[in-house]
Amino acid sequence: MRSHASFRFLFVIFLVLFVSCESFPKDEVWALTNFKQAIYEDPLRVLSNWNDLDADPCDWFGIFCSFARDHVVKINISGSSIRGFLPPELGRITYLQELILRGNSLIGSIPKELGMLKYLKVLDLGMNQLKGPIPSEIANLNSIMRINLESNGLTGHLPYELGNLKYLEELRLDRNRLQGTVPAGGNPDFPSNAHVYASSTNSTGLCRASQLKVVDLSYNFFVGSIPKCLKYIPSTSLQGNCLQSKDPKQRSVAQCGHAPPAKTHPTFSQKHRPAEDVPKQHQGASKPTWLLALEIITGTMVGSLFLIAVLTAFQRCNSKSSIIIPWKKSVSQNDHMAVYTDSELLKDVVRFSRQELEVACEDFSNIIGSSQDSFVYKGTMKGGSEIAVISLCIKEEHWTGYLELYFQKEVADLARLNSENTGKLLGYCSESTPFTRMLVFEYASNGTLYEHLHYGEGCQLSWTRRMKIVIGIANGLKYLHTELDPPFTISELNSSAVYLTDDFSAKVHPMPCFILMKKCPLNNKIFQNNTIANSELSVRHVTEW
Repeated sequence: MRSHASFRFLFVIFLVLFVSCESFPKDEVWALTNFKQAIYEDPLRVLSNWNDLDADPCDWFGIFCSFARDHVVKINISGSSIRGFLPPELGRITYLQELILRGNSLIGSIPKELGMLKYLKVLDLGMNQLKGPIPSEIANLNSIMRINLESNGLTGHLPYELGNLKYLEELRLDRNRLQGTVPAGGNPDFPSNAHVYASSTNSTGLCRASQLKVVDLSYNFFVGSIPKCLKYIPSTSLQGNCLQSKDPKQRSVAQCGHAPPAKTHPTFSQKHRPAEDVPKQHQGASKPTWLLALEIITGTMVGSLFLIAVLTAFQRCNSKSSIIIPWKKSVSQNDHMAVYTDSELLKDVVRFSRQELEVACEDFSNIIGSSQDSFVYKGTMKGGSEIAVISLCIKEEHWTGYLELYFQKEVADLARLNSENTGKLLGYCSESTPFTRMLVFEYASNGTLYEHLHYGEGCQLSWTRRMKIVIGIANGLKYLHTELDPPFTISELNSSAVYLTDDFSAKVHPMPCFILMKKCPLNNKIFQNNTIANSELSVRHVTEW
């Protein structure tokens, strides 16, 4: 009888496992497949066992399933050097509890679809190269306990709705480019030495997050004063901002000059302030007839201009070009979906034809650098100016819609740079037949600082020239970080990213994130190794000076 009972027990377990494997949600497998296809660099091959034909992803690297193996509950692929995008399909992994992708090279923006993960408890995307704003849909993560988005390039305002996350315990947003005020207004009588335990309805913003214990907002561009309900935060978690604080570790006025004041969200007390508290100068007196007529005429003109602007924008939206993402399918997995890009994005950037670049670069025979995914050519334009042309060696079938969108955004971002101490983008080339994606830069005739430090003659770098180079680098960084709005962050800065002119003037060259040039054995005058992932000059290079 015991053996018969044991057999029945094993049979039930086998049946449960078999049914679970057969009934694994197709949406989750499809979402993971889309994530793999959005990763275009996997140097450690951590995703090599992600088999698209496997209906059960529970044995894939970094994937953790529930006990019954019927849902994905955790994705942990940290520190694996993968480079790519976060596809919106990740929001289809319904029962996901942890999404940990820190310490990689993810680019693009955070998809708002992540807000659909109602069971998510940990969101860790720190130490990547993500850009754009934090989507307000993140506030829909009702179960979230820990959010870590540190060390990215995130911009915009901190979503006010984050205060609705009642289980949030840890919020790390340091080392980004976030602006505006800290949305944590609350009762002015809130005790300054307490945590953000605010159960009253008078609390707003982050003051409503009753479980919040760890907050790090350092090294952003937040302005205004520190809310009283966040006084318990250590000063190190607020340093490097533009806050009204006596802490000397706040940014200087010059660094904060570009950060526009944010629109503050009204607190409860402001919304319900009685009429008698309104300043008298805000209570308008009766106006003269001529002033009223002037206001009517002005309002009519403004309304007409607004109507014209709306009609123009509508026409432009109808003329937007669409890019088909070959791997991004609809829910039925039968129809393609399109990503629409603004046709005006590159309207102010010079577009070269392949033919004129081919003539300038001597039929693309003058190769001065190369890597696994690109070639660098030297050319001379008709006017005599020397150029450096980077040609991406990516096949058209591997060029996804996400890459095209990011290519256009990076070109537009690089075109903003206009300083004597930064590399200058002259234009780009984008053609379909043959498939061509090229970037055209000014040519740096004296090579890189790396070459002079390691392979050049020591007498070339006199102390006068060294000081000139150092000052040039400092001026370039000052321009990128404090004079541009929004600031421009260089993800990899070392001696190979500093180019020298004939008179040894330094040009900091921010390479696009999708181009990581490797050391090439060819005649290397420009655009070489950018492999040290560092935001500061290498200590090794400094000591060599």
